[in-house]
Amino acid sequence: MSVDDGLVVVVKRDCPTCQLVLPVIGELATGGSLTVVSQDDPAFPPGISVTHDVALGLSHRLGIEIVPTLLLRERNQTRGSAIGWNRAEWRQLSGNPDLGAELPAARPGCGALNLEPHHAERLAASDQGAPIARSVELGEQEDEHEAGFARGWTDGLPVVPPTPERVARMLTGTRRNRAEIVGRIAPDFAECGIEKIAINAVMAGCRPEYLPVVIAAVEAACLPEFNWHGLAATTYFAGPVVIVNGPITREIGMNSELNALGQGNRANATIGRALQLVLRNVGGARPGEVDRATLGNPGKLSFCFAENERDSPWTSLAEERGTPPGVSAVTLFAGEGPRGVVDQLSRAPESLARSLAMALRAVAHPKLVLGFDAFVVISPEHARVFRDAGWDKQRLRRELLELTSVPAAELVRGAGGCAEGLPASMFSDPEGTRVPKFRPDGLWFVHAGGRAGLFSAIIGGWINGQGGSQPVTRELDR
Repeated sequence: MSVDDGLVVVVKRDCPTCQLVLPVIGELATGGSLTVVSQDDPAFPPGISVTHDVALGLSHRLGIEIVPTLLLRERNQTRGSAIGWNRAEWRQLSGNPDLGAELPAARPGCGALNLEPHHAERLAASDQGAPIARSVELGEQEDEHEAGFARGWTDGLPVVPPTPERVARMLTGTRRNRAEIVGRIAPDFAECGIEKIAINAVMAGCRPEYLPVVIAAVEAACLPEFNWHGLAATTYFAGPVVIVNGPITREIGMNSELNALGQGNRANATIGRALQLVLRNVGGARPGEVDRATLGNPGKLSFCFAENERDSPWTSLAEERGTPPGVSAVTLFAGEGPRGVVDQLSRAPESLARSLAMALRAVAHPKLVLGFDAFVVISPEHARVFRDAGWDKQRLRRELLELTSVPAAELVRGAGGCAEGLPASMFSDPEGTRVPKFRPDGLWFVHAGGRAGLFSAIIGGWINGQGGSQPVTRELDR
């Protein structure tokens, strides 16, 4: 639908000002120089030939925000406009110096129908072109939430139906093209584009401003060093852990303080969930199929939090991993659920470090060394102990690597009456050899949590090295 050059007026019956200007519209229409576009009634104004903009696409393309609006169109371009009723402006556009003499000088108009939320979203979706993804039509009597369960699209919780309007709204969160492919996702190695990420972000309950974080997390998961295929198929507990740094955490209201690893924050919960839904729905990693986890962990539903950089005594995780200061980034780690560390008595860094070391020894198993990385989430009260003593992350890492090294004799199979462990043949002198629990770059620290409570947490990793997973950090591209 289009309009010819000349004067165009857009109206709706349900508008007092449109009713007010009916004599003026009739006068202009009689002169044959006016196209009348009605938003809500093909018989309004009465007795005049009307273009009924039933789908509101014409109003949307003309940029109508208020009715009545009078436009002067030349060569398919708007050369002038009058919003609402303003006698001087209507006279100038129409070239009629006597127009509307009997009407008041001015009256405000009403909101255009095309700006009402349900219409605006539909029209915005049409601006973005046809969706790339295949549409699924549900039966008239089919419940949309139950349909998600029946078709295997959910993680066990209800999902938000990804209508074209909702997906279009989600895509406003990024400047990237909906057709852009960010990678192939195992185990199906299906192409994953921005649109598919947006669809799953809608299903997870994200807001549009979260989308750049979800995209960065998906890009990180696609990197070979993260090894999503292996992580998806392992029988181990682990799944993706999303740690976010930078200004974006404050902009979108992520939680890095009280209950940072728990429930209650929309951004934390839905960003992690969106990543998991992408990996499931695009990549095909479904429990009981490729996902063979013996027990799994609740974090495989969503495990996402922000680092508290504002109050941290240390360089942020993202900066430590090479991200420039002030740049937002996502770090992805193949981790299990958090395990708590309680130390309410240590006031010296040496003592607190020993508490952390004893807890770190238990990652995977006290006898299994070098094969598993770990992230330590240091709470503010524990961080204060290290800050007051002048310990930076590097100092704490050196101390913990030393404190978690153990004699090889304690690690061999059968030692301590436990069959688990390493073959004795690995060591020429088990009694005289000490073995580190972690590789030098296998221990990382994040500052988060409430200001009260002398607790920290350890997130143990999946296997590292060849065949395993490495932590990866990806800067946001908004």
